[in-house]
Amino acid sequence: MRMMEIGILEDETAQTSAEYIMILGGIIVIVLVAIISYQNYIRGLGGNITNGSEVQSVENTLQDINQSLTQ
Repeated sequence: MRMMEIGILEDETAQTSAEYIMILGGIIVIVLVAIISYQNYIRGLGGNITNGSEVQSVENTLQDINQSLTQ
């Protein structure tokens, strides 16, 4: 019985697995915090892109190029 107890105490695979699980959990928490904090930024960015003057300028330029090529 004494040898079995020593073998269990020297076995560190469970501790290593627990450490890997904690590291993975920490990474998941960091990713979730980043997603939540940048969520409003991404939503606001979409409105600026579709309603921005740059998009209209590029569209006008492309229409001018198209008209010059079709003539």
